[in-house]
Amino acid sequence: MLVTSQIPLAEPVPEIAVEPVAPLRLCKPASPPQHTPSLMMAIICIVLVALTLRPAIVSVGPLLPGMIADFALSHTQASLLTAIPTLLMGLMALPTPWLARRFGRDRVILAALAVLFVATGLRAIAGSIGVLFLTTVGIGAGIAVAGALLAGFVKGSYPKQAAVLMSIYATALALGSTIAAAATGPVAAAVASWRLGASLWMLPVVIAIGAWFFIERQGLTAAQGRVSTRRYGMPLRNPTAWLIALFFACNNVIFYAFISWTAPMFVEYGRSATTAGLILASFTLAFMISNPLFGVLSRNEDRRVALAVSSGIALLGTLTLAIAPNAMPFVAVPLIAFGTGGAFTLAMTLPLDNTANAEEANAWNAFVLLFSYGVAAAGPLLMGYLRDITGGFHTSLWLMVGVSVVMLSSTPFLKPYHRR
Repeated sequence: MLVTSQIPLAEPVPEIAVEPVAPLRLCKPASPPQHTPSLMMAIICIVLVALTLRPAIVSVGPLLPGMIADFALSHTQASLLTAIPTLLMGLMALPTPWLARRFGRDRVILAALAVLFVATGLRAIAGSIGVLFLTTVGIGAGIAVAGALLAGFVKGSYPKQAAVLMSIYATALALGSTIAAAATGPVAAAVASWRLGASLWMLPVVIAIGAWFFIERQGLTAAQGRVSTRRYGMPLRNPTAWLIALFFACNNVIFYAFISWTAPMFVEYGRSATTAGLILASFTLAFMISNPLFGVLSRNEDRRVALAVSSGIALLGTLTLAIAPNAMPFVAVPLIAFGTGGAFTLAMTLPLDNTANAEEANAWNAFVLLFSYGVAAAGPLLMGYLRDITGGFHTSLWLMVGVSVVMLSSTPFLKPYHRR
C-alpha cells in the first residue's frame, strides 16, 4: 500500500499593489503667473495716464505770447501748435491697432508715453521753428497712441465696468486740462519764461510711465497684454460703427467750437474779459462734472436713453444760446458742456459695447477716432470762418444747433450691433 505523504502547501504570498507607472513626459517649464490688476489699481493707473494726455496741448494757450515773441510766429503758425495734436489724434488711430498687435498693447502705451515725455522736454528747449513743430508732432503722436489703446485695456481687463472706467478716464482728461490751464500761466509768469511752463508737464508723464510699467509687468492674460495673432480691420462696412463715428464727431465739433470761441464771443457781446473767462470756466466745470455722472448712470450696454438725454441737454443749451446769446450765458453754456461731457463719456464707451475683445475694440476705436477728430479739427475753424464772413456769431451758433440736432437724431439707431 502506497503511503502518500502530504506535504503542506506554502501559504500564498500576499499580492503587492503596484501603482501603474505614468508615461514619461517631457518637462515643460511652468509659465509665469498671470494676473489682472485689481480694479482699484487699474483706476489709479488709468487716471495717472489720462492726466498727462491734455496738458501739453492745453498749456500752449498761456504760453503763446512768449512763443510768438521768441520765434516770430504768425498767428496762423501759432494755431498749428494746437491743431497738429488734434489732427494727429485722428490720423494716428490708423496704425495704432497694428502696433498693438505687433508689439503688445501695454508696451506700445509705454512707448507712446516715452515719446510724449521726450517731445515735451525737447519743445521746452527748442531753438528753431522746425524743432518746435517737430516736437509738437511727437507730442500729438504720443497722446494719440496712448489714448487710443487705453480703451482696449478697459475692454480686455474689465468689460463689465467699461462705462464707469471710461467715465473716470474722461474726468481725468478734463481734470488734467483744467490743471494745465490754471497752472501754466502763473508758473511761466513767475519765472518770466514760457520754457519752464512748457517743461513743467514732463513730471506727470514720468509718473504715468511708472504706473503703466506696473501694469505691463503684471503678466496679463492673453486677452489683455500679449501680442495678438488675429487681425481686426476697421469696421468700414458696419453701419453701427459709422453711426458711432457720426455721433462722436458731432459731439467733438460742438465741444471744440465752444472751448475755442466762448470767451472771444462774449467779449464781443460786451462782457469783460474776466466775465468771459468765468463763462468759459463754467463750461469746463460742467463738462468735468458730467463725465463720471453719465458713466455711472448708464449701466446697460444699450445706452440709447442716456445718449438721447445727454444730446438733448446739449441741444437745449445751444438753442438757448442761439436765441438769446447774451441773456443767461451762465445757464446756457454749462448746459452745452453738461450735455457734451456726458455724451463724450458714452461715445467713448460705444466701441467697447459693440466688440467682442480688446483687439476688435482697438480697431473700432481707431476708426471712430480717425473720423471724429478729423471732423472736430474743422469745427473751430468753421465757426471762426462764419464769424469773419458774417461779422458776428449768430450764424455760427445756429450751425451748432444744427449739429446738435444731428447728434440727437442719431441716438435711436445706436443699439449695440451684436444685439441686432
